[in-house]
Amino acid sequence: MDILITNARIIDGTGNPWYQGDIGIKKGKIYTIGDLSGFSAKQKIDAQGQVVAPGFIDVHAHIEGGILDRPQAANFVHDGVTSVVTGNCGGSRVDLPAFFKALKKAKPSLNIASLIGHNSVRKAVMGEENRAPTPSELTQMQALVAEGMEAGAVGLSTGLIYVPGTYAEQSEVVALAQVASRYRGIYASHIRNENNSIESAIEEAVSIGKLAKIPVQVSHFKLSSKTMWGQSTMTVGMIEDYRKAGIDVCVDQYPYTASSTTLSVALPNWALGGGNDSLVIRLKDPEVKAKIVANMKASLIRRGFPDYTYATIANCPWETSYNGKNIPEVCAMMGRGTDLDTQIEAILEMVSKGPRIQMVFHTMSEEDVAYIMSYANTLIASDAGVTNFGVSMPHPRAYGTNSRVLGKYVREMKVIRLEDAIRKMTSLPAQRFNLSDRGLLKAGMAADIVIFDPDTIIDGATFDAPHAYAKGISHVIVNGKTVIQDGKHLNTTAGQVLRHK
Repeated sequence: MDILITNARIIDGTGNPWYQGDIGIKKGKIYTIGDLSGFSAKQKIDAQGQVVAPGFIDVHAHIEGGILDRPQAANFVHDGVTSVVTGNCGGSRVDLPAFFKALKKAKPSLNIASLIGHNSVRKAVMGEENRAPTPSELTQMQALVAEGMEAGAVGLSTGLIYVPGTYAEQSEVVALAQVASRYRGIYASHIRNENNSIESAIEEAVSIGKLAKIPVQVSHFKLSSKTMWGQSTMTVGMIEDYRKAGIDVCVDQYPYTASSTTLSVALPNWALGGGNDSLVIRLKDPEVKAKIVANMKASLIRRGFPDYTYATIANCPWETSYNGKNIPEVCAMMGRGTDLDTQIEAILEMVSKGPRIQMVFHTMSEEDVAYIMSYANTLIASDAGVTNFGVSMPHPRAYGTNSRVLGKYVREMKVIRLEDAIRKMTSLPAQRFNLSDRGLLKAGMAADIVIFDPDTIIDGATFDAPHAYAKGISHVIVNGKTVIQDGKHLNTTAGQVLRHK
């Protein structure tokens, strides 16, 4: 063997109970599993009774902006991730052949698949216009989706709260999803609303799936409205009812009560149409600005928040001293008051400057997070990018998503069984995104493997100190090559581009 793992507590990814055994790896594949005491190997790893599982597959990532500069993807692999699906929330590289070529040259430490993003495709054809496409423009968008699928994209993604995707009618999305469906892709959606109108947003996603005849994946399933806390029984119930009716829909989730996106989502979408220059012009019109402010206040009331204390800056490109501060604290730093009107004025000023300000929004309840996690058809995913260690104040999910599930929700809270958690991170994601040779410990499968101590694994990253790797993961193997050994990253260039099959 190239690698022989002995004394393993094997959790194979199916959800079945663990069992004792050894694993032999040869030429990037799992060669055999069982009692391998008579086998020799170039590298031997004594698991010492630790859990040996398939490498974790993160189906909701945003790695386009960092993977080429930081191909080691340390924050992911230290958390046991061996494969990611990027291009989510409607944002992807449009020229996927060029992106895949660049990835191959960068030699990443993990495997990468990509969706083709509706927002990126729409922007390439229509800019940020708030209107329906012409027949010619729709044809151009369909052609770009087809090119992405031909290149190997695993499906179509949408971000229906983001400009310009938010301006799309359902019929536009269906027309593009039908293209992805022809290639056996999936439809992954950041749905149009995740708070008080979530029921209609779920219904829209499912309707798109039905009309396009494509499986649906609802991204980072949550309830980000205080007035909706406790309604996860209803939203999960909707998903299960659809499944019982024969509709192929699942959800994914990160194990935190805070989300992370840009500050611009605090504004009404119509105010952002046409780009930043158009926003600046609108804000100079007193009547239009008053309408924007009224909309922002109404949104806060509807969602049960008195002000923007819940909104913390993760990264302000032009003023890093704001990083880690919430909006009232930023107002104080500006030498202003902290009342709601002043907070809104500061938000409008910051958004109108142009550069994207990344935020962390503390808007969810722990009870809803736990209930969604307990649902059998929930996948675990980080919604994170490749971090630059020590820079800014990113969401801790970038470092600790899987280890947090295994440490907090499995070991401490006992929300789900260990074997079920592993299934949600391995075989279920592989099945959903058609990664047919990943996600299981089985002879002939790709040798993507993680070894961890179930008694000590835990996330190290927090909101106050987000730059910390997961604890308790000793080894990570990607395509039969050791990337993490005894907790240390070896800078191994083992990753591959994963294309739909």
